[in-house]
Amino acid sequence: MLHIIFTQRRSSFGRRSNAKTTKTNILAAVNTWLVICLLASLTACANSPNSKALEESLAADPKLTTESPLPVPVPPPVTAVDNSATAKLPPDFPIEIPLYPNAQLLAVDRSTDASAKKVRLRWTSTDPVNSIQNFYSTEFQRRNWEIVSSPTTDGEGSLVATQENLRVSVSLSPTQKVGGATEFRIEYGNSNGEIAASPKPSNSESSPSPSPLPNAPNTGETTATPSPSPTSEKVSVPDTESPQQLQQYATDLAQLGVLKVRSKSGGNLEAASTLPEPNKVITRREYARWLVAANNQIFAGRQAKQIRLAVESSEPAFSDVPKTDPDFPAIQGLAEAGLIPSSLSGETKDVKFRPNAPLTRETMVFWKVPLDTRQILPTANIEAVKEKWGFQDASKIDSQASRAILADFNNGDLANIRRVFSFTTLFQPKKSVTRAEAAASLWYFGVQGEGLSAKDALQTKSPTN
Repeated sequence: MLHIIFTQRRSSFGRRSNAKTTKTNILAAVNTWLVICLLASLTACANSPNSKALEESLAADPKLTTESPLPVPVPPPVTAVDNSATAKLPPDFPIEIPLYPNAQLLAVDRSTDASAKKVRLRWTSTDPVNSIQNFYSTEFQRRNWEIVSSPTTDGEGSLVATQENLRVSVSLSPTQKVGGATEFRIEYGNSNGEIAASPKPSNSESSPSPSPLPNAPNTGETTATPSPSPTSEKVSVPDTESPQQLQQYATDLAQLGVLKVRSKSGGNLEAASTLPEPNKVITRREYARWLVAANNQIFAGRQAKQIRLAVESSEPAFSDVPKTDPDFPAIQGLAEAGLIPSSLSGETKDVKFRPNAPLTRETMVFWKVPLDTRQILPTANIEAVKEKWGFQDASKIDSQASRAILADFNNGDLANIRRVFSFTTLFQPKKSVTRAEAAASLWYFGVQGEGLSAKDALQTKSPTN
């Protein structure tokens, strides 16, 4: 019984296995047939128009491979704002001419006259007039320019300087423009051709000018455009402009015939009965002339204290003061006596005297004190000068001049600095000296108890004595 049941089940299982195998085989056959049909259809239509269209539709766009990509919008380049001047310096601009650092060039104008070769530059600056004026005065002197004339302390007129065959005129406008800007002009050209002067009042010797600002230059002894007045002119202008404390000093020296000035035309020297233009800045040339004249007049009866004038056969100590210079005897005489530094004394290698440059305070004391002490100046340093005088700006004083300034302190109330500048804690060594201040320094020669004044010399010359 059991054998029959087992045999029937095994037979049923075999039938199910065979059916499953048959189904699998049928599916495999169908798949194979489908693949063969697909390959056959592709092969059959490979060269047909439909296959070509299909191929082209599936191919990549040739424009994308041969042409550049679509342009991407690019913003325009940013142009830097040019804050410099709109005008440019001429390519042949002389490098010898100093340029004010805080200035903007507005325009360049060349003269239509080719023979004159003049160029005018118009500038603007936010700095005041006196700052620009002081810059050019200092730079021209430092670079050994010959200053022909200078503007007044209010900025009127022009600063004219020459060097070799180059002539430069700096014209400043005292009027402040909109926004606080100051306009000025620089005109340059060959020294053989005159540079057009600014339409400002002339700064001749016969017109008084205001007191100078610190370090402010002023005119020399001759103006840029000589006046057609006679070559000899008697100057007689009441001294009502100088400080009251200095008026008597100038009056005494004028009566001695010391204060000789040249006429407007640059003619012969004329002794003034009163000091003309007392507030005008004095030049180095003029002070050297007065220094020799005052010393020799005050010590007229004492030959040992006279300064001998140089003779024509003397070899010039300075290249800019030749034998033909009208002040050669006085300037050369001071150099040969060792009273001013020169190549003869070995104290300086500078071969130029700069006769028309403004006289500074420290230079005035440096030249004058040796004629007071009649001795070698002592050694000195800035600390010693500051301790004695109490000057806040002692560090600005030249080391050579500090020796004379220290020696001047020992002269008490007869010291030149006390007589000329009264009480002060600021010496301002580079500030220009006026004619009135120069006269005050020359009123007295010597030390306490052993000196003579212009008043003493006048009493000696008086007929009643």
